[in-house]
Amino acid sequence: MYALEKYLSTSAIPPLHKELIKMRSSQLNGCAYCIDMHTRDARKMGETEQRIYLLNAWREVDNLYTEEERSVLAITEEVTLISQHGLTEATYSKAAELFEPDYIAQLIMAVITINAWNRIAISTHLQPAQA
Repeated sequence: MYALEKYLSTSAIPPLHKELIKMRSSQLNGCAYCIDMHTRDARKMGETEQRIYLLNAWREVDNLYTEEERSVLAITEEVTLISQHGLTEATYSKAAELFEPDYIAQLIMAVITINAWNRIAISTHLQPAQA
């Protein structure tokens, strides 16, 4: 897991995009420990409370997330919920209009990595820190 994190630290994905991926996957997986950790990290990087609060409804909000972020979030949801229909051609094609193939591969690896961390945290009953 740490090797994956090291690889992602050298990727082209901006830090706030990484946190969006981590927060959204953690929401979908119901990982309270990771939601808590990554919302704190995102705030430290300048993410707004409004965007954090509305992340689970990002598709309904037209003016808070960029086109690139919306693509990142769509990939995040479809890879996290892989058993539903996988990464659709429409989502991949939209990402290909915005990003280079290597960047898309990095995004997918970022989603896979947080999904693995979510499973570790949930399986080991990690709890959010008390505020």
